[in-house]
Amino acid sequence: MTRLVVTGLLVTGAGGMLGRDLVTVLHTRSDFKVTAATRADLDITDPAAVRAAVGGHDLVINAAAWTNVDGAEDNEAAATAVNGDGVANLASACAASGARLVQVSTDYVLAGDACSPYPEDAPTAPVNAYGRSKLAGEQAVGRLLPDTGYVVRTAWLYGAHGPNFVATMLRLAEQRQHIDVVDDQHGQPTWSFRLAEQLVALADAALNGRAAPGVYHSTCAGQTTWYGLARAVFALTGLDPERIRRTTSDRYPRPAPRPAYSVLAHSRWAAAGLPSLPDWHATLIDAFDSPAPPVPWKVA
Repeated sequence: MTRLVVTGLLVTGAGGMLGRDLVTVLHTRSDFKVTAATRADLDITDPAAVRAAVGGHDLVINAAAWTNVDGAEDNEAAATAVNGDGVANLASACAASGARLVQVSTDYVLAGDACSPYPEDAPTAPVNAYGRSKLAGEQAVGRLLPDTGYVVRTAWLYGAHGPNFVATMLRLAEQRQHIDVVDDQHGQPTWSFRLAEQLVALADAALNGRAAPGVYHSTCAGQTTWYGLARAVFALTGLDPERIRRTTSDRYPRPAPRPAYSVLAHSRWAAAGLPSLPDWHATLIDAFDSPAPPVPWKVA
């Protein structure tokens, strides 16, 4: 009889939108012994607590983060304490214990001024404090875990367990006849559950020696704008897409500048023997057909 080898896997940020999806995906895996640590369970800015939490695990997926983009502009040190120093704590603990680390990052580490999809080795040039804080985390992984660290950049996430653009559009649909949405920011809407599945697949590949360390991009294929996404959401839920009106970013100034182009290329997945994520619109349809759609009601 073949003995099942059980791998210890720690998920940090397990109470967030992506973290909860990760725990759901991992729940089906009998070969993983999963520790799900929420922010209340583990403060990743506490080095001693991080060392204790990482001990006994073979791999860590870090979904803990400061995610308030605008709030980071006035609190960059606090954002960096989580997104930079906290990640360094995890990487250091993994280096000491021999664990691998999968760090979730963002397109905001890039300049956002390209006109073709960013490859994984594109130069980084964040345009806001949040991006700088996340880049500090990426650099910590590269410095401390050159052979066992994985950085997965994603963007435009929506999901069932947290505030997101898709849910906001449908909430506003109940309050307004028309909604003005910007049409000059380009990106790849990505369902957090699909991202969670791919992160777990990467964890498998990393543990089995099939995936090289370094940076991976994990967003859905294709591209659209926030305006295009809003219209697609309305169409899928039986609402009139003509209620969405096109506007530009200068009409909605924000404390933190946003990248105009957040489209990522996905070339590194093939070398790991893994497919990249499917088209954003097909995935949006799947999300609304799922048992836990990205809003608390099903398609009309």
